[in-house]
Amino acid sequence: MSVYINRTSVFLPNEPVSNDEMETFLGQINGYKSKSKNIVLRSNGIEYRFYALDKQGKATHTNADLVANAIQQLFEENPQEISEVELLSCGTGSPDQLLPSHAAMVHGLLPQTIEMEVVSNSGSCCSGMHALKYAYLSIKSGEKKKVVCTGSERISSSLKADTFIEEAMQLEALQENPYVAFEKDFLRWMLSDGAGAFLLENKKNENGVSLSIDWIELFSFANQKEACMYMGAEKLPDGTLNSYQHYTSKEIIQKSILSLKQDIKLLSSNIIELGFNGLKNILDRRGINVNEIDHFLPHMSSFFFKSKIYEILEKNNIPIPYEKWFTNLKTKGNVGAGSIYIMLDELIKSGRLQKGERILLAVPESSRFSYAFCLLTVC
Repeated sequence: MSVYINRTSVFLPNEPVSNDEMETFLGQINGYKSKSKNIVLRSNGIEYRFYALDKQGKATHTNADLVANAIQQLFEENPQEISEVELLSCGTGSPDQLLPSHAAMVHGLLPQTIEMEVVSNSGSCCSGMHALKYAYLSIKSGEKKKVVCTGSERISSSLKADTFIEEAMQLEALQENPYVAFEKDFLRWMLSDGAGAFLLENKKNENGVSLSIDWIELFSFANQKEACMYMGAEKLPDGTLNSYQHYTSKEIIQKSILSLKQDIKLLSSNIIELGFNGLKNILDRRGINVNEIDHFLPHMSSFFFKSKIYEILEKNNIPIPYEKWFTNLKTKGNVGAGSIYIMLDELIKSGRLQKGERILLAVPESSRFSYAFCLLTVC
C-alpha cells in the first residue's frame, strides 16, 4: 500500500520577532540584559522567530490552538472534507498540560471532525516524526485511508524571564551573579513557536504535487547516552534525572525545575556523529545512492551545526552538496517537533519540486539522542 503526503500547512503565531525584539517579549532576568544572547545568536544564525505571546508576555495561543489552526488550513478549499479524517497523530515536546493528551486537546478544538482515533507522541524534535510514522503505518497497513499528522511547539512561555526570577535572585545573593547558568539561558535564544500539519492518503493527488513516503526510520541511543536536554527534572552528578515529582513546590521554583535545560558538552560531542553514522547504515542497507537525493532537509537547532553535518557526511562517503540543502531556520527559527513540517511545506510551495525528485528529511533530537530519517519521492 502506497502512502502519500497530499497536502501540507503551517500556522505561525503573530508577527515574526527579530533578534532585537526578543527580550521585549521574553523579558530580562532580574532586570539585566542576557550575557549569552548575542553570543548564541551569532552562532545559531537565526534572525526571526515566532512567539505565541504579546509584548506584555501574555499568551495569545495554546499549543493546541496552533495545531488546530494548521489543520483547518489543510481543508480551507473544502471545509467539509475534515469530517473524513480517520486518525489524528500529533507530536510535540511542549504540550499545554500533562493530562488530557495533546492530541485529545487538539481534537477538542475541531468540532467538525468525527469521533476518531487520536495519538499523542511526546518527546522533543523527533516527536513530530513519530507522529508521521504512526500516520504512515496506519495507511500502509490498510487500516486508514485519510489521516492527519502534526508537529508543533509552544515553548515561549517557558522562556520568559519570570521563569528564572527566583533562581536569579538566589544566585545574586550567593554568588553576586545575576545571570542564570548558560545551560539554561542559552536555550531562550534558540526556540520558536509554531505548528505544521500533513494530510496523508492512500491515493496521490489527481492534480498538484504529492510526495510518496518511501520509508521512515527512527532510532535511539538512550541505551548508551545519558540525557542531554531535559525539562521537569534536575540532572544529578551521576547523570541520572531526578523528576520534578521529587521536589517541593518551593524547590521547583528556586531551582527552575520546569525550565528547559541542555548539557552543552554532551550535545557537541555526540549529536552529529551518532545520527549521521546511522544514516550511512540506512542508505547502505536500503541500497540508496546519495547522488539520487535531490533535496536535503536537515533539522538544525543552529547553523553552527551546518558545517559539522557536511563534514560527517563527507567522512561517511555520503556527501550532499550545499546546493541541495533546504532550510528556513534563519526566518522561522527552531520550532522543534514542528520544524521539519514547516520546512517541507515551504519547499513544496516554493515551486522548485519536479516529478521524480527525491527528498531526504533528517531530524536529530538531543534530549537523549534520538534520530529520524525519511525518504520521499515527488510524484
